Formats: sequence, structure tokens, C-alpha cells
Amino acid sequence: MKEAPAQVRWERLTQRPLFGLALAFAVAYAVPIVQPDASADVVAVCLTVEWVVWGAFALDYVIRLVLAERRWEFVRTHWLDLCAVLLPLVQPLRLLRLVSTLLLVGQRARMASQIRLTTYVAGSVVGLMMFGSLAVLSVERDAPDGNIKTPGDAVWWSFTTMTTVGYGDHAPTTGLGRMIAVGLMLSGIALLGVVTANIAAWFIARFEMDDVEERRQTEAIQVLTEEVRALRAQVAALSGDQQVGEGQVR
Repeated sequence: MKEAPAQVRWERLTQRPLFGLALAFAVAYAVPIVQPDASADVVAVCLTVEWVVWGAFALDYVIRLVLAERRWEFVRTHWLDLCAVLLPLVQPLRLLRLVSTLLLVGQRARMASQIRLTTYVAGSVVGLMMFGSLAVLSVERDAPDGNIKTPGDAVWWSFTTMTTVGYGDHAPTTGLGRMIAVGLMLSGIALLGVVTANIAAWFIARFEMDDVEERRQTEAIQVLTEEVRALRAQVAALSGDQQVGEGQVR
């Protein structure tokens, strides 16, 4: 049996640890937002965890690049990973680290063959809703005209935005909050498209299976019909020979 390439072996080896780090990032990102009165030490620890997790994913990208057999092709086909690695270096904003980590986690999740589409979509919905709620709450809570002041408001707004319902009872008023809203809307539409396409593909596959089964049954009936005709012809021939023999005897 041929051994898997080093890059594939590394991706399989680091898949679960990186997902564990992603959960740690989620907790570290959420604590200062849900508890704005947290102590400076807690905020510093959460900030350190965020950078460490982003650094781990960045290191993972570099190692995969080194292990790749065709590095330029790897860069070309994994350009989104590269953008996610470089994004937080542009400006030290927590939101950039959030976006980059979500992108890197999403890319690694797509590589996991054991993760089915349903699990991936469900995880994406929950992750986007949670991070979208936290992100908009962090930028809208202190806005003078903002109406998203509590985690409950943020979750409700995130849910109505992702489903493109948009009741309008809660809406971002800052520029950054509206950028988050646009990203959440596009993500919700994309996920809805994935779900719709998956359902359509399932129905098409079922119809194709029914068509194949119907064709097989039709072919089987035609074969049986031909066999019956051949048997009738043989019986008729035998009957004719028997009548001829009886006539000669007479």
C-alpha cells in the first residue's frame, strides 16, 4: 500500500489539536465580551490565547507549505489560507484575528473527509452565529445610538440576519457593525445555498436511482417476453412435427 504524502499525514495528525485550539480561541474571544467588567489579568490571558491560537494556525500553514510537493501550486490553491494568516498582521484588531481564525478553521474542516456536509454546515451555522453575535456586541454595545446592548440582543440579531429575515428591531449603527452584518448576510446566503444544493442533489440522485431501476425492470420484462416467444415457437414447432408424424403413420 502506497504511503500518504507527508503533507496529508501532517494534516491528519494536527486536525483534532487545531480544532481544540479553535474552541480555546472561541472561549478566549467570548469572555471579555460577555463579561466586560472582567479583570485586566483575565483580559490579558484571553488576548494571549487568541494570539497563540492564531500563531498555531499560521505555523500549521507554513509547515504544510514546506511539506507540499509543489509549493507554488499549494500557495495558488490555498490562497485563502495565506490571506487568513497575513490578515491580523495588517492591523492589530481583534476582529481581524477572529475573521482569520474562522477562515483557517473552515479550510481545515473542509479537508477532513470524515466530516460530512451536514455536520460541516451545522457547525458553520453555530460558529458564525456565535462569533457574529460576539463581534457585533463588542462594537455596538458602547455605540451612542446602538440598540444591541446585551448578548440576547446580539444572538437574536445574528439569527435574523443569517436567515435574511431582518425584522429591524435590532440593527447595527456603526460602520464596523454594518460590515459584520454584510459578512453575516453573505455567509447565511452561502450556507443556505449549500443546503439547498445538497437537498436538490439528493432528490436528483433518488430520481436517477428510480429511473435506473425502472429501466432494469423494463429490460427484464423485454427479456422475459422474448423468452416466452421463443418457447412458444419451440412448442409450436414440436406440435407441428408431432402432427406430421401422426399423418405419416396413418
